[in-house]
Amino acid sequence: MHRMIEANGLVKSFEGNRAVDGVSLSVDSGEIYGLVGSDGAGKTTTIRMLVGALKADAGACSVAGYDLATKTEDARTQIGYLSQRFSLYEDLTVLENIRFFAEVRGMSHGEWLPRCMEILEFVGLADFKDRRAGRLSGGMRQKLGLASALVTRPRVLLLDEPTTGVDPVTRQDFWQLLVALVSAPDGAPVEAAPGPSDDRVCVLISTPYMDEAARCHRVGFMRHGKIIAEDTPSQLRSRLAGRILELRGSPLGVLRRVSQAHEAVEAVRTFGDRLHLRAAAGQAEGVIARLTARIETEGGQVTHLRVIPPLLEDVFIYLSEQAYE
Repeated sequence: MHRMIEANGLVKSFEGNRAVDGVSLSVDSGEIYGLVGSDGAGKTTTIRMLVGALKADAGACSVAGYDLATKTEDARTQIGYLSQRFSLYEDLTVLENIRFFAEVRGMSHGEWLPRCMEILEFVGLADFKDRRAGRLSGGMRQKLGLASALVTRPRVLLLDEPTTGVDPVTRQDFWQLLVALVSAPDGAPVEAAPGPSDDRVCVLISTPYMDEAARCHRVGFMRHGKIIAEDTPSQLRSRLAGRILELRGSPLGVLRRVSQAHEAVEAVRTFGDRLHLRAAAGQAEGVIARLTARIETEGGQVTHLRVIPPLLEDVFIYLSEQAYE
């Protein structure tokens, strides 16, 4: 196991506003670390400091063993970076775009051509190598962005919300590529991989999507520039084990109003056509026993009320509320 990213107490302010406030995190080789939070939480600023694009006001960071403050260029040679707004040269073809990034990083013709073709095959763009980038779909653009970040064989991959604005199928395809990157040499999926390994890529990805966070080995929840919680997805969900109830019925407005008035219900959130209720610790069974009758008294109807395993959305909402206390 090899520590590929090590950040301690990172601070960054803009015009007196602290965008990142004492962030510390570490990521090992072969690990996918998810940085999760709403817009303005500080995710992008953190990643830009990790890639060396921004200088931290305080704190220290090393990438692949290189101190970003004193060996910036050495660290950058180990990094593949995909920003939120990856810029393509629309008049160039797919292959010409990735060739540009390879040559900028110092790869010779003998190196870049086979590597470019290898990477384009990996991301599924080999058949489109001669298509102009301006004619690519949104999903293809994201894949070309990933290919460009990977062309120099980086040991650290920093991805800033790479799937924002793309369709669910493209998001799934993109994550399959990430899983393949960090998989064991025999191709085992992340879930079955034996753990971080020195010969595998380290990935730090920021995302607003909790289903993507659930795919990561570890997750750091950010709010107002701070990491308010960090653990594996399963351990984070275990914080609310036995406390989340799923409520279905009609009308939804009555269900919400009566649930919010229940003394043992701490929070009520809408999830599509149902509600998630967070019961106080040890109070879930009591809520189930009494809530249905109260809803029916108010003219509502309950078709389904039971304890369910918490989602990461439930945990994030809970942690965000705790951060205000």
